[in-house]
Amino acid sequence: MIKLSEQDIEAKLLRFPDWEYYDNAIHGEFEFENFKDCFSAMSRIAFECEALNHHPDWSNVYNVLTISLSTHDAGGVTNKDFKLAEAIENIVEPE
Repeated sequence: MIKLSEQDIEAKLLRFPDWEYYDNAIHGEFEFENFKDCFSAMSRIAFECEALNHHPDWSNVYNVLTISLSTHDAGGVTNKDFKLAEAIENIVEPE
């Protein structure tokens, strides 16, 4: 994977209004009704992570899930991060 330029990252983030770029990663924070809903989303996200062989830095406190995506092998954000961000979006905010 090739590390994206900051310009490319900012352009791609236009499709992801809940995400921000800083500290060499894209970050999203999602709030749920309760812990059970948050944990359920994390479980579904875990399956996507395994399918993509890409694993986020994440944490949860009660009903808030915080996720950071960066491709460590590339030393920054790649298209792989945006592919996982899209899968996460589809789980946490289905249309």
